[in-house]
Amino acid sequence: MTNSTACRPLILVTGGTGKTGSRIVTRLRQSWHPVRIGSRTATIPFDWDDRGTWAPALNGVYAVYIAYQPDLAVPGAPVAIRSFAAAAKAAGVRKLVLLSGRGEREALECEQIVQDSGLDWTVVRCSFFAQNFSEGAFTDYVLAGEVALPNGDIPEPFVHVDDIADVAVAALTDDAHNGEVYELTGPRALTFAEAVAEIAAATEREVAYIPLSRTDFIAALTEYQVPADVVSLLDYLFGTVLDGRNSKTTDGVRRALGRQPKDFAEYVRDTAVTGIWNTPGQ
Repeated sequence: MTNSTACRPLILVTGGTGKTGSRIVTRLRQSWHPVRIGSRTATIPFDWDDRGTWAPALNGVYAVYIAYQPDLAVPGAPVAIRSFAAAAKAAGVRKLVLLSGRGEREALECEQIVQDSGLDWTVVRCSFFAQNFSEGAFTDYVLAGEVALPNGDIPEPFVHVDDIADVAVAALTDDAHNGEVYELTGPRALTFAEAVAEIAAATEREVAYIPLSRTDFIAALTEYQVPADVVSLLDYLFGTVLDGRNSKTTDGVRRALGRQPKDFAEYVRDTAVTGIWNTPGQ
């Protein structure tokens, strides 16, 4: 078996420097698949807000991983996905793999657009990432020792980003996954309070969960000068998606990969040893 990429089709990974995209790029390169990173700073730039970048980024591409920024739930996302799918088809792309959300009306609309595109497709549905506590919006809260969020009593089966990447790579490289909708979760649901307690135990630090109303949550984000579009998105997610509709675990990882999903405890253990949650002096 040769390690050459010469006979393997080119894959475009939009959001190629993000939480899921960067892991997908790494896995594809490790298995000798040619990859084009879709980002504003790439050699061939890609920007969701600049449609003039789409055709060059899609040129010569066989399959695309679609991670829409900032989220499929934002206004205008279905219009962008419809236009992008059409551009991909016009460029000769054969397959689309969409990172979607669980329980979001707008995400379901975008899924249907991809399914109706005339191309091969796979949908990967996810909700809250475990890595949001170490690579996303909640990292600074953990470091500060207080994770102040709404809906702390609603269970959420946090999904490990490595599982998302593994499923996406399988879908991008194996036609056996064409036409599948994989809804991914971790193997158990935890409340945010329980998740924070596991992080506190692993780091041997005082990290408390502080319940907030949505109003106070928005006020706190604004005080921390979080961009208004991010504030709006987080308010939507906590006010709409995190209402219990996604508390049940699913078998998506097992169906796609033939193994069980990674547990939140494994994520916490592996992340704690990196020191990312350590405060000065630890």
